[in-house]
Amino acid sequence: MTVIGYARVSTGDQNTEAQEAALRAAGCARVFTDQASGAKADRPQLTAALDYLNAGDTLVVWRLDRLGRSLPHLVEVVRSLGDRQVEFRSLTEAIDTTTPAGRLLFHVAAAFAEFERDLIQERTRAGLAAARTAGRVGGRPTVMTPDKLTAARALIAERKTHAEAASAVRVSLSSLRRALRAPAAIAEPGDEPDS
Repeated sequence: MTVIGYARVSTGDQNTEAQEAALRAAGCARVFTDQASGAKADRPQLTAALDYLNAGDTLVVWRLDRLGRSLPHLVEVVRSLGDRQVEFRSLTEAIDTTTPAGRLLFHVAAAFAEFERDLIQERTRAGLAAARTAGRVGGRPTVMTPDKLTAARALIAERKTHAEAASAVRVSLSSLRRALRAPAAIAEPGDEPDS
């Protein structure tokens, strides 16, 4: 009877250290880790962890949303584990499928996790729609390039404000102002910084 952990982060600037520490403290002999969006179907280390498990083993995650892409996927994974006589635990939600109460709590917690994810997506869509209505484009501004600087200068010459020009060429206002003060600092695409 082996206890196996699974940890996941969504982006490269995040790390799994805290999750791994919690999983090891919970008795995990081995921890599989992925760097992938929870919505992605292809998570190689999750596949490896699921393949590694045998009857009598336990899969442990730090939080439910680290495992499932959606409520149906989460339920499918946990049912599949149960069919193979593999138990499941989530540390944050204190879910343990070895008990009827744990199984019930799993379904309730999974529903709340899905609800929270849907709310976040809905708020993001609403924020982007409001920005478009106000004439702004949502998302992170892109990098200043010589072409963008030329286009921004042309807009400013047409009496557009710096903010309007920055928005039109999709860069931050501070990036545009820096470029206007020191245009030689704008790198051509493919230029590498000196090390």
